[in-house]
Amino acid sequence: FVLNSVRKAERRILEAGMDHEYAGIAGVAPFCKAAAEFMYGADSAPIKEGRLAVVQTLSGTGGVRLASEFVARFWGAGTAMYIPEPTWANHVNILNDAGLTPVRYPYFQPRTLGLDLLGMLNAIDTAPRGSVFMLHACAHNPTGVDPAPEEWDLLSDRLMDNGHLVFFDSAYQGFASGDAERDAYAVRKFVSDGHKVMVSQSFAKNFGLYGERIGTLSVVCSDPEESERVLSQLKRLIRPMYSNPPIYGARLVQTLLSDPELRAEWTGECRAMAERISSMRVALRERLEALGSTRNWEHVTSQIGMFCYSGLSKDEVERLREEYHVYCTSDGRMSMAGVTSGNVGWIAEAMHGVTSGK
Repeated sequence: FVLNSVRKAERRILEAGMDHEYAGIAGVAPFCKAAAEFMYGADSAPIKEGRLAVVQTLSGTGGVRLASEFVARFWGAGTAMYIPEPTWANHVNILNDAGLTPVRYPYFQPRTLGLDLLGMLNAIDTAPRGSVFMLHACAHNPTGVDPAPEEWDLLSDRLMDNGHLVFFDSAYQGFASGDAERDAYAVRKFVSDGHKVMVSQSFAKNFGLYGERIGTLSVVCSDPEESERVLSQLKRLIRPMYSNPPIYGARLVQTLLSDPELRAEWTGECRAMAERISSMRVALRERLEALGSTRNWEHVTSQIGMFCYSGLSKDEVERLREEYHVYCTSDGRMSMAGVTSGNVGWIAEAMHGVTSGK
């Protein structure tokens, strides 16, 4: 499925008769500017003061890899990067291949199927001063559990008090809540609190541009001079890795974000996608409760984004597959994007069937 706003942007690019020359090592500059304003806000101090280093990356995976290479080069091989438990599986692969040491901190509380805030705070306090912490900016993958704004505020204060470097992985801005501004809360709060964050952005899910491999890595710096030095070092890492990034998807996103009419249409389409997933969460919970399930399914609607940590055990997941042909990962993670008005009833019956009496 291709968004209508994306189709319109494609036509505009085609009609403009653009070339197919290389981008610079740092990527398509107007795209990088638009992406930075999308994440940080057009009035963001780092942007206005010229102290934000931004490069285009090969989507979110490329952004995480580039950030990891940057940390490995300047903090040293074997440096620990603290990542949530659980996290996107590829994070561990990327960090290992970049020569870093993944160290897990508590994030998800299986008992409540919610955030383990106390565990996070303890990990922040006990990690060596100046450690690197990865956070998911919104729609945590795979749990769908995000800190509330007041919890983000507390985490920002505690990370600052301990002198830690914060690295945000942002793959769902706009697609999490349906509001790109709301989904940028954590990043913008940390920046306003004085953190010199690194942020990896992906435009795969929220713009439906999976195959275009479009993203950025940005680093908030102390001043414009430091920004130039950081940008230079990022380019030195990029050059032998992939030389320069693809231009077509970058032009699409830049067109969508820069044109008020197209941006408004994209905003509506992205909100519709997010609201559809939210409505399926409500429908799934209501069906389970209507079937007489005695389990508490509040987490289905309190979690956010594409994925739901269902709370199903490995044995229950296996029964779900074998007896009902409903498929999810062994840890109980379900893709809410695959839940529709046509199958939500069957999925609820299957989940109720494997959890009845438990």
